[in-house]
Amino acid sequence: MNREKVRVKSFTINGICVTGQSNQTILEVAKDNGIEIPTLCYLDGLSCVGSCRMCIVEIKGSHEPTPACSAKIKEGMEVTTNSPKIKKAREMILSMMFSERSHVCSTCIANGDCELQNKSVELELEHSKVSYLNQRFEIDASHKNFVNDPNRCILCTKCIRVCDEIEGAHALDIFGRGINSRIIHDMDEPWAESVSCTSCGKCVYVCPTGALYEKDISEEEVVKKRGIITELVKNRGK
Repeated sequence: MNREKVRVKSFTINGICVTGQSNQTILEVAKDNGIEIPTLCYLDGLSCVGSCRMCIVEIKGSHEPTPACSAKIKEGMEVTTNSPKIKKAREMILSMMFSERSHVCSTCIANGDCELQNKSVELELEHSKVSYLNQRFEIDASHKNFVNDPNRCILCTKCIRVCDEIEGAHALDIFGRGINSRIIHDMDEPWAESVSCTSCGKCVYVCPTGALYEKDISEEEVVKKRGIITELVKNRGK
């Protein structure tokens, strides 16, 4: 089987000349060079799905914003990560995330430790630019240790990917379509009845919001366990 030879390519990000290997993405090269591009669904060590679209960038010659997490680098390309157009688009994407579910920070278990909340602060989003849908999903607190609250979910699928790619259980999946989509266990059984779940907690500690959380645990313990899982994912295959 013929495989494309990995080559070193040079291009610019925000006018800064950078280099990377041809099999790398714009996001990977940006991270290597200390250039910040916001993400929510990306986690180093997991497969890339580009579902949140927070990492969109402008590429000269392209009419549409491009997700940096999935776009491979090309020789001579000119990338802009922080133009007014991109900033406006990210604000709209973030607004839609807030409007689709219930993200009232003051009543959320993840208040002060939420990636979605952090992104709204970084982008200075003070209010949603679209109307709230006020959907309500049933909370699954059947598991003895964990809770699944679809009302806080942004469908980043980190939980699905870490369960499949790191734990090897694939106990989680997406059920439904569009705004009615939600994370389920097995064939939509209560979490406590899942025959695939190993109760490892990896899904909980990669969740960027308060959609998955552990019962009766302090914030300090959450941070510690999240760090352990993140390092485990990053070191996969090393």
